[in-house]
Amino acid sequence: MKLRLWNLLAASCICLSVSAGCSQAGGGSTPEAAGGFTSAGTAGMSRGVAGSSGNATNFGGAPSAGSTNAGGAGNNGGAGSSGSSAVPGGASSGGASSGGASSGGASSGGVSSGGVSSGGADSVDVFKMATAMGFGANIGNTLENTTSWETGWGQPLITQTFINGMASRGIKTVRVPVAWDTYANNGVIDATKLNRVKEVVGWIEAAGMYSIVNIHWDGGWIYNENKANQFKLTSDVTTKFASYWTQIASGFSNVGHKLVFEGLNEEGRFYVNGDSNQAPDYAALNQLNQLFVTTVRAQSGFNKTRALLIAGFNTDIDLTCVSGFAVPTDPAGQAKLFLSIHYYTPYTFTGLDTVESWGSPATKWGTDTEKASLQTLFSKLATFSSQKKIPVILGEFAVTPGMNYVREPASRVLWMESVAKAALSRGIVPVLWDTGSEIKRNDGSFSPEFQTVMNDSK
Repeated sequence: MKLRLWNLLAASCICLSVSAGCSQAGGGSTPEAAGGFTSAGTAGMSRGVAGSSGNATNFGGAPSAGSTNAGGAGNNGGAGSSGSSAVPGGASSGGASSGGASSGGASSGGVSSGGVSSGGADSVDVFKMATAMGFGANIGNTLENTTSWETGWGQPLITQTFINGMASRGIKTVRVPVAWDTYANNGVIDATKLNRVKEVVGWIEAAGMYSIVNIHWDGGWIYNENKANQFKLTSDVTTKFASYWTQIASGFSNVGHKLVFEGLNEEGRFYVNGDSNQAPDYAALNQLNQLFVTTVRAQSGFNKTRALLIAGFNTDIDLTCVSGFAVPTDPAGQAKLFLSIHYYTPYTFTGLDTVESWGSPATKWGTDTEKASLQTLFSKLATFSSQKKIPVILGEFAVTPGMNYVREPASRVLWMESVAKAALSRGIVPVLWDTGSEIKRNDGSFSPEFQTVMNDSK
């Protein structure tokens, strides 16, 4: 999520602006820019890309009713340099090997009963993996922090005890959002940062879980946030994007098939002529997704065949499930790609904690109409997934406990359960967005509400 800040008494995310407007044209983009749902669980967002009241897919700012992604307005700086920043090894845009067994792939934890092993291309089957990946959770507001890495938004350092605690309680997949660009030096990823992410991934793997590592919001550099070329895919961005994925993939080349790479978070939003009032520019997103796949496949080791997670348009259901969205050609063959979608609908219930011109916070959820809307959206997603032959990872979903407008606990449980069951019943992997409010960072134990969700979702 890119911007969420459910404030820990203003500590967890440094939330300066709580007028978040999330819109999700029925689908699911998230309010995520700099912070997140913090451990105190109070609603509020900081950074916003002025969203709209109903059709848009952005959170933040003060959305204007009826507009569609009405513009820029974010506040969290931290966008990395926009230069090309070449690195050793280059952007590797060339043809990735289509081959099988990865060289040097010492299967460090690559064995799994869910469709992956330490072998070659045939050992990875994302449809089987989707079943094995079960119910997942994010380590939010931590390694994607753009203020002071890992702890700058009030979170403690990640520990192996925390990781093991999640595993012992039934979490099977851990998404690890990472800010790479903020801390890079002239386009070169800080080795200490990469090694820290590898350490966390190693703990996740040792606990028998799957991990997902991405390039998170990180200043919005991928879609040129708050720049003259905002919402345009520019050559400096593609060069840097390929460079970073060359470095990341190379750094993890000997980590096994239980590690999934996610190309980008919610930054896959480009518009014709860079005008958010015009049509989505699917060609730009398709180009970036293809570049991600081609670049990773060109690296050595398990990268030749590991599962990759490509971005939907702003991770929104309605804006992704269209004919203009293309699944990349994968040199590794079939059944190696997942599709990333997020879900925070309706945002008036899941995140809004102040009255805005476009809507007011809702403290309850669960009418027949609301339940039917959720089912309709997930059925649409499942149909698209089947047509495109690509399984889905619901990389984020969550509902704030609220501060100004406290959510009814029973409604929170019902919404989370409804989303999780709608996903699992359709072969979609649900991954909770959490920053400590549902899963304690000291030992991985669950809140009573989330424990109920986990129990009822089995």
